[in-house]
Amino acid sequence: MLPLLDVRNLTIEFVTAQGILTAVRDVSFHIDAGEVLGLVGESGSGKSVSALAILRLLPPQARISGSIRFRGDELLTLPAEGMRHIRGAGISMIFQEPMTALNPVMRVGDQIAEAVLAHGASDGSTSESDAWRLAVESLRTVAIADADRRARDYPHQLSGGQRQRVMIAMAVVNRPSLLIADEPTTALDVTIQAQVLDLLAELREKFSLAMLFISHDLAVVSQISHRIGVMYAGSVVEMGIARDVFLQPLHPYTRGLLNSVPTLRSARAKPLQTIEGTVPPIAALPLGCIFEPRCDRRIASCSTALPPLTEVSPGHFARCPVVAQEVN
Repeated sequence: MLPLLDVRNLTIEFVTAQGILTAVRDVSFHIDAGEVLGLVGESGSGKSVSALAILRLLPPQARISGSIRFRGDELLTLPAEGMRHIRGAGISMIFQEPMTALNPVMRVGDQIAEAVLAHGASDGSTSESDAWRLAVESLRTVAIADADRRARDYPHQLSGGQRQRVMIAMAVVNRPSLLIADEPTTALDVTIQAQVLDLLAELREKFSLAMLFISHDLAVVSQISHRIGVMYAGSVVEMGIARDVFLQPLHPYTRGLLNSVPTLRSARAKPLQTIEGTVPPIAALPLGCIFEPRCDRRIASCSTALPPLTEVSPGHFARCPVVAQEVN
């Protein structure tokens, strides 16, 4: 059976005054119906750019190559009208900062209703009163108390957690098959983070949603994802079942990330482990393995060519010649 979303060899370049900058290089992943794929990595690793490419929301100076298939249809060559029908109905996105994503001068109910009308008003199947009713129902679905009254509020009248729930309500009101959640808990405190994660899990079960969950927080990704992809400097360096990635990390970067996370068992007197060096600038990526300058396990071949993403064990992939050599 075909995956719901199948991304193959995705490369994204930006044409700038300084030359061509490669933001994403040779990224491949798939998401099955009802599955949650967590995409984790540092800021600037290419997570959000990859998500925007799926919905074809990148600026004109972006050049995209590879393949992005949704339900078997190639999105990169789909006419603009076809993409308009997919955005919000087939694939929806929750953006990182709701205060900038929401229109400050529109009532939140009107903004959700607008999403309904965008996919139902053209053929006369949805009236404005129907759209408003669905907007209020969607606010109830995301557990906003007194939804009828809150639908008439403006974004500034809501708390950060309520605004994020409005964004989620807008994203699910048309019952999409795939939900892209781009850092949906970053600006929230820990208690509200937990509530939003629980809400997303409930909605996934209720509506059989597949989800691409993007975050830089390993703990958050571990709570909600079936599989995890680790990105570094524009490439996926490891991909596997969440439990395998956390308990048996393969790529040196993944190991470094996990070792640098404090736990309740961490010795107070012992300093946290760090990854030496810094992420290479997008304009000066290494010719070979992108992590090679910072890796303490590098070998000669690491500096000559970008290694492929290799299946090291069933369903567990790593972009590392050292790991591949150890297995073989």
